[in-house]
Amino acid sequence: MDIIDAIILGIIQGLTEFLPVSSSGHLELGKAILGAQALPEESLLFTVVLHFATALSTLIVFRKDVAEIFRGLFQFSWNEETQFSLKIVISMIPAALVGFFLEDFLEVFFDGAIIIVGIMLIITAVLLYLADLSKTTDKGVSYNGAFIIGLAQAVAILPGISRSGATISAAVLLGVDKTKSARFSFLMVVPLILGKMAKDLLGGEVNFVGEQAIAMGAGFLAAFTAGLAACTWMIKLVRQSKLSYFAIYCLIVGLIAIAWSIWG
Repeated sequence: MDIIDAIILGIIQGLTEFLPVSSSGHLELGKAILGAQALPEESLLFTVVLHFATALSTLIVFRKDVAEIFRGLFQFSWNEETQFSLKIVISMIPAALVGFFLEDFLEVFFDGAIIIVGIMLIITAVLLYLADLSKTTDKGVSYNGAFIIGLAQAVAILPGISRSGATISAAVLLGVDKTKSARFSFLMVVPLILGKMAKDLLGGEVNFVGEQAIAMGAGFLAAFTAGLAACTWMIKLVRQSKLSYFAIYCLIVGLIAIAWSIWG
């Protein structure tokens, strides 16, 4: 994978991580279009690096929220920040279990399985359409809701299922306020990504050398920059109830991906 391809894929990741159109699915489509011939392990590694970049952009956009959470935790009392942190931990459990026990199995889905991406994008379109029909509320995320949203995040490990789309849709369908849904969705993934990167670094699985290191770095910077803009934009779009536009987009791209996989 050369530097130009890495930058293009980084921009795709940065934009689509926060927009409910499946960043992993678009990365696989991008790799197929660009002809990136990476091994499944290297392809998955590149995906993790780009997700790490968008996790950092999330921390910057929500820096005030993160600071408040840490301040609340160090008060060592059963306050709102402590309860929110516990809900984040609960939401992490399903995806953590899937990632721990099924990581090797999941690698096959990150090796150009375009027809699977297409099918999952159509499922994402249905979720977004249903969420867009929901009524506006001021309800927050409950403990049971946090686990259900976590299940949606676990399913979204598959390329083509939008993580933000699945988690925001799950939260909204549970009756959670749309702005609160987006905030919880973006913050809940940060510990998982950081934990995954720490695991790979400590396990020696992340080892960049030569051109690979330069390409990964270029992709990282591109994803980080695009993510900063997309995260802020997505919060406004969710608040304005415009998820149906993304449902139409995912449906069209999903159908194109399936047709390309069969006849392309």
